[in-house]
Amino acid sequence: MQGASRAALAAARERLDALADSGQADLGRLAEELFAVADLLDGNVGLRRALADASRGEQARAGLAEAVLRGQVSEPTVEVLAAAARSRWSAPSELVAGVEVLAGQANAAAAEREGRLDAYEDELFRFQRTVAGAPALRTALSDASAPADHRAALVEDLLAAQAAPETVRAVREAVVHPRGRRLDALLELHGRVAAERRQRLLAHVVAATPLTEQQRERLAGALARQYGRAVQLNVDVDPAVVGGLRVQVGDELVDGTVARRFDVVRRGLAG
Repeated sequence: MQGASRAALAAARERLDALADSGQADLGRLAEELFAVADLLDGNVGLRRALADASRGEQARAGLAEAVLRGQVSEPTVEVLAAAARSRWSAPSELVAGVEVLAGQANAAAAEREGRLDAYEDELFRFQRTVAGAPALRTALSDASAPADHRAALVEDLLAAQAAPETVRAVREAVVHPRGRRLDALLELHGRVAAERRQRLLAHVVAATPLTEQQRERLAGALARQYGRAVQLNVDVDPAVVGGLRVQVGDELVDGTVARRFDVVRRGLAG
């Protein structure tokens, strides 16, 4: 997102957090409805342009949001979208992306309130790895030619009996409304939002063997000192790396694996 949109998202997030902290909003419903609003805006060019039109006054934009949604969704959802509409967005498409992020934040807040934020993060990560290792499943979930309700039913069949409601909600939305994006990227986005709920970064770690609890603590501590924030580790085991670690935090990748060092030596000899 560009600067104006980041500021707009932060302003709407303040309203969402106030609702979450009050304990009065049904956060699961709020997440469901915000996902639905993102889908509505994505499919209605005129509405999203009107809500992001900087030439209209902020109260006019907020009033339009209220007029469209009131009576259709709960009052907290109206308040969050009105807060988003009052701010200036760099482009109408970024308003859609912002509402989707707000939905993910409400979903993470719902998991936190119920004491299952850790489970939510872990389930998202494990499902992402499962899909990555199962091409047939990935194809079935990503098949845009299949009816949306069939893909939603597949998610329910896979997860409903064993995953948190927040996990099912996030995965279903990613599968049914990808808007041209890859499933793994959307699941990673929800994982980052969940990590940010507790002010943590998300680090993807690949090791040759499972890390001990002491090793995990040392690595998390080192990364926290480097980034100035607590870090959540998601660890994959891949014997092909031979030894060492590959750690990715956001766009930053540190590959200290033995396989990587062998590859460097091999290229040097070939040159």
